[in-house]
Amino acid sequence: MADDGALQELGQHIAAVLADQVIATSVVHGELMVTARAEQIVKVVSFLRDDPQCLFKVLVDICGADFPERPKRFDVVYNLLSLVHNQRVRVKVEADDLTPVPSVVGVHNSANWFERETWDMYGIMFDGHPDLRRLLTDYGFEGHPLRKDFPLTGFVEVRYDDERKRVVYDPVKLPQEFRKFDFLSPWEGAAAVPPVLPGDEKAEGQEPG
Repeated sequence: MADDGALQELGQHIAAVLADQVIATSVVHGELMVTARAEQIVKVVSFLRDDPQCLFKVLVDICGADFPERPKRFDVVYNLLSLVHNQRVRVKVEADDLTPVPSVVGVHNSANWFERETWDMYGIMFDGHPDLRRLLTDYGFEGHPLRKDFPLTGFVEVRYDDERKRVVYDPVKLPQEFRKFDFLSPWEGAAAVPPVLPGDEKAEGQEPG
């Protein structure tokens, strides 16, 4: 594993050659982080694969992160490995709901399913992907479950209907609204300090025995 000094030198090399494509480089937790422009990701990943000082020929993973408060709410993160130099690099680009990120399947064939998973979980589109469809959820699934605004309960529930002898999809129904608590109940705990329990009202106005 390279030390921070070597990674910083590599980051400076990448930033110098890709001055128009790379926004910033830094070393975080012993790994090189490259922040790139989304529309230039194919050129950045191609350079990292082919440059003799880089040789990041293994695409380990593509993942996402959601920050709804930002105009470009998504981070798309590419984790790359160089077996020759025993180094890792993490490339990050920002994306929004409507603007596709160029696909890197032409550079790393393994990106095919990684990009499909990212689309499935976050709804991030990849321009030029040969088969961008869901991978982990069902074809009729509604929404993208790793978005911060996706409800924890989902929109539908899947169950096997014994009468119809098949899997059916039903809207989620919550027989009890679990977000509304009766704080006077001894079973759910009291928010007041000191706690108010059933029967305490009978002791009001009485002198302690």
